[in-house]
Amino acid sequence: MNERLPPLTALRAFEAAARHMSFQDAAAELNVTPAALSFQIKSLEEHLGQPVFHRLNRAIALTEAGRVLQPGTSDGFNALGAAWRAARRMTDETTLTVTAGPAFTSKWLAPRLYDFAQAHPEIELRFAASLRIVDLERDEVDVAIRFGLGHDGDVYSVPLIREWLTPMMTPEMAAQYKEPHDLANAPLIHDDSIAFFKVPTDWAAWSRASGVEMDTTHGVRFSQADHALDAAITGVGVVLGRVSLATRALETGRLVAPFRLGLVTDAQFRFICQRGAETRPQIAAFRDWVATEIEASKVFEEGRDFVWPDDTPPPPA
Repeated sequence: MNERLPPLTALRAFEAAARHMSFQDAAAELNVTPAALSFQIKSLEEHLGQPVFHRLNRAIALTEAGRVLQPGTSDGFNALGAAWRAARRMTDETTLTVTAGPAFTSKWLAPRLYDFAQAHPEIELRFAASLRIVDLERDEVDVAIRFGLGHDGDVYSVPLIREWLTPMMTPEMAAQYKEPHDLANAPLIHDDSIAFFKVPTDWAAWSRASGVEMDTTHGVRFSQADHALDAAITGVGVVLGRVSLATRALETGRLVAPFRLGLVTDAQFRFICQRGAETRPQIAAFRDWVATEIEASKVFEEGRDFVWPDDTPPPPA
């Protein structure tokens, strides 16, 4: 029995024809004539010693041998394609593909992208706002910025932001609710996107930590953090805002955070890329830029008292 593999072109022709179940469509994909594709498949069949397709009237069907061969060839070409794309990405120093959650993308990244583009005009940025957990290699993503509690596996992962929450409102509402105890009468906005925290970090937790008795069961609720912040910006009520997402609104004065108490969370944002890829020029430049921007936003931590929601001391910054 001949154990040698047939020519790669013959296997490629078979894989395309088996996927399309059409010699015509496979030939068009491979940019060859149907006659040339048919020749390649005949060459493969001669090498194998049996047919891989039944030639029917205006149709084709896989033989038993073809059905055995098809999954392996499909997986093999997919793996080759992925390896080739990964190798090309390693030589590409001008394209950067980043994924982050919709809230972080809209509230933190998007308002700052012009500054990064001005500082690094040689880098072409591509963004995907999604909460889906990506496979960095398979999905061809260079950097993922993720928020949560879990471990990231065998990748390069560094923490970005110490997340904390504090009441935030418009300046007009701040003139009305001047002291923490005034919030007992304020319309509350609830951000339910943080319900997964191991230690609840919500209005009830802030009430306990601040000593302010308040009914935390009322108020409008949002499943997305950016929607909750947008509601606060329009004056709907007071939100227990996440500083990571509210920084630009605080910088521009659309929101204010007038009270000292901040609740520290057990979740954090992380900068994630494939191990070893952190030294690629565009990834290193983006990581350093993000770190610089985050450092500048720490001005909002000044003069605050931080506590865990369960009254234990907060971890180091």
